[in-house]
Amino acid sequence: MPKKGKKGPKTEEEKLLMLQHKMMAEEEEHRKKERLLNQFLKDKLAKEEHNSSLNLNKINTQWRMVLREVKARELRKDIEILSQTFERVVDCKNSVIKSLAKDLTEAEEQYAHALQGHLHNVDELLALQRSRLTYLEECYNEELDALNKEFENERKMIIEQHEREMRYLQDVFLAMEQNFTETEYEAKLEFQSMWDDLKNKNLEEKHFLRMQLETTVEDLWRRFQEALKNYTDATEDRKLAFETLKLRDEKSSKEIEAQMKKIQKIQDSIAILRNKLMVHTRENEEQNRHIREDKDLVHMQLQKLKLQMNQARGVARHSLAKLTWESNITLKALKKIVEKGECILKLAEICRKFETEEEKVLPFYATMLTEEELQEVELNAHEEPTIELAKLMENYTNLENFWKRYNKVKLEQLSLERRRTQLLETNEKLRQMLKQYLDSISVSDEVMSQLNPLLIVNNRSNIPPTPKENIVRDQVYNIIEGAHVHMLQEPPPPLCPQALPKSRMLPLPRY
Repeated sequence: MPKKGKKGPKTEEEKLLMLQHKMMAEEEEHRKKERLLNQFLKDKLAKEEHNSSLNLNKINTQWRMVLREVKARELRKDIEILSQTFERVVDCKNSVIKSLAKDLTEAEEQYAHALQGHLHNVDELLALQRSRLTYLEECYNEELDALNKEFENERKMIIEQHEREMRYLQDVFLAMEQNFTETEYEAKLEFQSMWDDLKNKNLEEKHFLRMQLETTVEDLWRRFQEALKNYTDATEDRKLAFETLKLRDEKSSKEIEAQMKKIQKIQDSIAILRNKLMVHTRENEEQNRHIREDKDLVHMQLQKLKLQMNQARGVARHSLAKLTWESNITLKALKKIVEKGECILKLAEICRKFETEEEKVLPFYATMLTEEELQEVELNAHEEPTIELAKLMENYTNLENFWKRYNKVKLEQLSLERRRTQLLETNEKLRQMLKQYLDSISVSDEVMSQLNPLLIVNNRSNIPPTPKENIVRDQVYNIIEGAHVHMLQEPPPPLCPQALPKSRMLPLPRY
């Protein structure tokens, strides 16, 4: 008899269960250790990051203090320099303001003198204009009286003509009313006759349509009876088929009962097979353990393969980024080329509007080569080119007509530019001549400082004398312009408009 408290020998199944429990406990301890280690490392990393951020902030604050001191020194120096420059600029501005104030007083004096002369001239012109306006007003009143007389005569004639035309129109209106009443009576009679004809015709058509509908209804009823008869004949066969299917259903129900008995037997055999399956599962657990070990080895290999795959992905990502960068560059270049092409097409359409008839008929100029030169060109075209540039030019032979038109336009542009330069030169010469003329008839500081043949002081001009002028130097003539004569004499009395000649009478402006 075995003693109490002592167990018997353990079976293999119990040993396997004990081993599984031990393995599970070891795995749990290992996982707990890993979790604790990870938590410890995370805490340590957080502390280090916190300490590093604090130290970095301290260093930054100290460095900023140093930079502030240096910057403050630099700013103080800059402020001193700026204050000195500001004072110097203020002094310069004050001197400029004083000089401008002097110039302003001089300009005001000159303006007052010029204004006085201008007002005197304006008074004279106003007196002349008033006398001219009185004369023109008298002429206007005379012409107005004549126009009023003509208007009254024309008004009387228009009223008489209007009365005659009104009488004529009333006579025409009465005649038109008589004609309209006669035509209206005839149209009513025609309408009544046409209405009676249409009414009779509609009644005949209605009777004819009623006869047609009755015949179609009888035909449809006959067809319906035939269809009903055909349906009854066709359903007799289906009734017989239904009875046969009913007999088959009874037979199949009996077969189902037999099959249920077979299923019961199969369930018993399934229970026996389950017991056998439990035995096989115990045997397969050992195989699963070996498979787990193999799985761990495969997992290690998978990790290595993942690292390799990640490296390959990094290389592929780098190459893909490079490819996308290059593709974006090419797309931008192609877009620029497309935009340039669209711009060229738009410019071609715009230029086509400005083409002459000769360019539309003959867009390409004829060759200026002789027959011998053309033959030489054809012989050279059949030979294979030896220079790389000539080989490349063979790919652009289709653009020959384009280059012809381009060269033609380029030559025209160059000729127009040359013509423009010539015109600018002539314009500059004319400007200089006009400036000389204006300087010769005006008086200013620039004219006084330059040579002017019309300026004479103390019977001498400021132009150096020529040999011919030395001979006639003794003969001196005082010349006074007509524009300055009235300044030396007394102002003339206001002229009467009748005393003025007809060539000086100006016409009234028409608004």
